[in-house]
Amino acid sequence: MTDQMHVHQSIARAVGDHGITTMFGLMGDANLFMVDSFVCDCGGRFVPAAHEGSSVLMALSFAHVSGQVGVATVTHGPALTNCTTALTEGVRGHIPMVLLAGDTPVSNPRHLQGIDQRELVKSTGAGFVQLRAPETTGADVARAFYRAQVERRPIVLNMPADFMWQEVAHDCRPLSVFTNPGGVAEGDTLDQAIGMIASARRPIILAGGGAVGARDRLIKLADRLEAPLATTLKAKGLFNDHPYNMDIFGTLSTPAAYDLIAKSDCIVCFGTGLHDFTSDRGKLMKDKRIVQVDIEATAIGGSIHPDAALVADAGLTAETILYWLDEAEIPGSGFTKELDGETLTAHPLGTDKTAPGCVNYVHALDRLEQALPKDRVLVTDGGRFMTEVWCRISAPDPRSFVVTANFGSIGLGLQEAIGAGLAAPERPVVMFTGDGGFMMGGINEFNTAVRLGLDLIVILANDSAYGAEHIQFLDRKMDPSLTEFDWPSFAEVATALGGQGIEVRSADDLELALSALDTRTKPVLIDLRLDPNDVPRMRI
Repeated sequence: MTDQMHVHQSIARAVGDHGITTMFGLMGDANLFMVDSFVCDCGGRFVPAAHEGSSVLMALSFAHVSGQVGVATVTHGPALTNCTTALTEGVRGHIPMVLLAGDTPVSNPRHLQGIDQRELVKSTGAGFVQLRAPETTGADVARAFYRAQVERRPIVLNMPADFMWQEVAHDCRPLSVFTNPGGVAEGDTLDQAIGMIASARRPIILAGGGAVGARDRLIKLADRLEAPLATTLKAKGLFNDHPYNMDIFGTLSTPAAYDLIAKSDCIVCFGTGLHDFTSDRGKLMKDKRIVQVDIEATAIGGSIHPDAALVADAGLTAETILYWLDEAEIPGSGFTKELDGETLTAHPLGTDKTAPGCVNYVHALDRLEQALPKDRVLVTDGGRFMTEVWCRISAPDPRSFVVTANFGSIGLGLQEAIGAGLAAPERPVVMFTGDGGFMMGGINEFNTAVRLGLDLIVILANDSAYGAEHIQFLDRKMDPSLTEFDWPSFAEVATALGGQGIEVRSADDLELALSALDTRTKPVLIDLRLDPNDVPRMRI
């Protein structure tokens, strides 16, 4: 016999039926009773954000780090419009999450906060599931979770406020989902791909976010081919400690790795859509054989036309290629014997020309890489400062690396750092952001991290300007003053919000800041004061 309860209780119970124990959000008229039931009746944890979009971002990073479906909730109208950038970020990042969004009463079409929420959600690229009627509550919740997993994007479940206190018989049957079907490559195209790989003298194995689960099998194939390994930005850290790991492939490569790619004759790509930054807008793929393997058909041929395309599982395809190479007794390429593995991941430091009262950004990053906790979860905001972070600050593995630049936005990093911290509470989270990004989004939620007691270290690159625009004005010999800001002391702001703020204007200040990390008991913000005229250009 099914239990009788109100719709808001049935929604909460259905979320719990899917194994969800953490929900991010901001309460309003249309979702407050559901949130209360999730906490009081289901024993769940509700994490209140200061801004609706923040709750979606927290859920996105929680999903990325934990491997679960992220869940957030907001009320209707302006609450949902505040989530559009965050939803788009999740769509571009292919992250499964469910947003439980209230809607204005069906019976009041002239409600002050009423909008066409379906059309709004569609504009972000997210999916939309309508709570059709009280009696379909369990099925509609299950449908939203199913779609989030198989479509690998945010799904908005639309909940009319006038359903919430109607009584229903709770009936939710979660749909079991196997999200990684094992497509096996076969046929003439596979034969052609193996022929290209077998005849290559300088092959490279490239892995993207879609191949993270195939790490060991890709290493076996690379070792058999005597080929170096590289990753896209999304798979950063996948091949850590391998002697021929080139780290990031493309515009973020080291000079030595970039030269090596130019010399190669075959790139075997697993789980990557070959973004323009990965291929350096096609330059790095010129005059090479390209074999592209991806379980997602839409990832193939989007920007680079491969010589052989296999819509198949990365790990199984690597095993298949390895088997036939062994069967045909194909010798290794000998490519790695030409390489000095230590130089492949070394980015030059350059000279220090920083003005007095400022620190050199690149030299500071080099010191931070040495001193920051090694078991960190690394989170990066968007903007001018992040490309050097991506190159110079290591991540333990791809799941411990959260990139918040899928939509090219700034101001999303601190929010996602909170979600990452709750997904991995036993590990410190290190978040890099710029001054503009912190003022846009981070300052809203720094106190949320304090309230939650997170082990969070924020490194704030502060040149008191919108740096990318500042450089464009300088390049054209124009006055850059419109890009410059007289910000408050971020260190003092962090302290006022309940954390610990430390200002760094010299190498000695940096050492004092790093020593303070050993005794941290609350979120710490290290404000690196930078010279806007001495910051490296973006590498994209």
